[in-house]
Amino acid sequence: MSVLNPYRPEPATVREVIQETAGIRTLRVTLDDAEKMRGFSFQPGQVGQLSVFGVGESTFVINSPPSCRDYLQFSIMRVGEVTRRLHQLNVGDGLGVRAPLGNAFPVEEMRGKHILFIAGGIGMAPLRTLLLTLLEERERYGEITLIYGARSPSDLCYRYEFEGWKSRGAELVLTVDQEFPGWTERVGFVPTVLSEESPSPHNRIAVVCGPPIMIKFVLFVLKELEFEDQQIFSTLEKRMKCGIGICGRCNIGSRYVCVDGPVFNFEALRHMVPDL
Repeated sequence: MSVLNPYRPEPATVREVIQETAGIRTLRVTLDDAEKMRGFSFQPGQVGQLSVFGVGESTFVINSPPSCRDYLQFSIMRVGEVTRRLHQLNVGDGLGVRAPLGNAFPVEEMRGKHILFIAGGIGMAPLRTLLLTLLEERERYGEITLIYGARSPSDLCYRYEFEGWKSRGAELVLTVDQEFPGWTERVGFVPTVLSEESPSPHNRIAVVCGPPIMIKFVLFVLKELEFEDQQIFSTLEKRMKCGIGICGRCNIGSRYVCVDGPVFNFEALRHMVPDL
C-alpha cells in the first residue's frame, strides 16, 4: 500500500516530459525516496497534488496504470499560474507530490461487462489509467470501446499510443470537430458520434470525461440510448483543492469531491447537482 503522508508534499523529480499538444504536457516523475517509490500504490481514478514550491499546487489524476512501477504520470493543461510553472519544468527538476487522494473507478464491478469510454481533449487523461488497467486483464471484460474527440488531430492526447491500444483489444472511434487535411477518421462532435454509434446499454458501463458542455450533451445521448444513471461514471478532480476535506472548496451540498470522489456515478451526481 502507499506509504506517503497525504498532508505533506513528497519531494519528487521529473524524469521525462512529453508534449502532448500545444497546451498539454505530460510529466513522468519519481519520488526521491526510493523506498517510498517502491511502496507507492494507487487505484485507477485516484489523483495527486503536484506542487511547485513557492508557487502552489494543483490536482491531477495519476494516469499511469498502477502496474507501472517506474514512474507516476500526470498530464497537465496550462490554464493558470501553477500549471504554467509546471509546464516550465524540465527533466531533473524537482516538485512536490501528495498522493494518492480520492476514490477510484469500480474496476472489480466492471469485470464481465462491456466498457464504453467517452472522452474529449484532456478528458482522456483520467480515462487512460483505467483503459490500460482493463487492457492488462483483457479477458475479464467484454467489448472495450473508446470514443475520443478533440478540436483538431493535434489536440488529441496520447496519439503515439493509439495503435498499441488497438492491438491489445480496444476499439477506437476517433473524431475531430471539423475536416482537416490528411484526417481519415470521423468528423463531428463527440455526442453526435456517440449517437451515430448507438451502443447498447445492455451489460455496459459508460465512463465519461471531458469539457462540461461535452459531458452535458453526452449524458443526454446516453439517456436517449436508455443507459441508467448507475451505469455512467465520471470524475470531478478539477474541483479539488486541498484534497483532504479541509478547505471546503470542492463541496457540493453536503459532500466533498476530495473525500467522496472524485469518481462518481451519475446517480450520485444527480443527488448532488439536481439540474445536471
